[in-house]
Amino acid sequence: MLKCITPDWPAPPQVKSCTTTRDFGSLVEDINRKTLIEKLNLPSKPIWLKQVHGITNVRSEPDNIDCEADASFSNKPSSVCVIMTADCLPVLFCDKAGKQIAAAHAGWRGLAAGVLEETLKKFNVASPEEILVWLGPAIGPEKFEVGDEVRDAFIKHLPEAKQAFKASRDGHWLADLYLLARQRLAAQAVNNVYGGNFCTYTDIDRFYSFRRNKITGRMASLIWLV
Repeated sequence: MLKCITPDWPAPPQVKSCTTTRDFGSLVEDINRKTLIEKLNLPSKPIWLKQVHGITNVRSEPDNIDCEADASFSNKPSSVCVIMTADCLPVLFCDKAGKQIAAAHAGWRGLAAGVLEETLKKFNVASPEEILVWLGPAIGPEKFEVGDEVRDAFIKHLPEAKQAFKASRDGHWLADLYLLARQRLAAQAVNNVYGGNFCTYTDIDRFYSFRRNKITGRMASLIWLV
């Protein structure tokens, strides 16, 4: 039986979500995308994006299939938001009322540039406390080594980002993507954040990892309304 990870978060029952594992095969392949629709009994075809490590966020609708974007959102039942990852951070969003959803692809470039902040702008809520966020499988803080330029990009925006970097060798740092995402969300007063306890690099059986294998497949993280 194909297995996927169901987010452990207090989303309302009309919000459905999951992240695939290696069991599904690489979600770059059309045949595996078809299997995904069947096995998850999805209400419609996911709106796949051409991800470019940016901050563009589009509505999840057929006209936007394969457009260059790194996040999608919807307030319509049966519309499936999806992003692919293999070390980058997949981030799923919904509101407590279960009327709005979004999915974002947050590699370090997109995260530093503000993809999470741009996604939050798509939510029509009275307070940031109405938004729930789940952080899916990404490379863990003991395996994600980056250079000074990455650390500087985050600290320039948010000084407390220093806490998310641990020196590894000269000019290099181990970066905590999960903490960096939480910090960016907290700066927007979004504190209902769940997940963030995976490592795609070390969990070989469940996840693809670009850092580990270079040539590799992709997992999919999906969210939809019923």
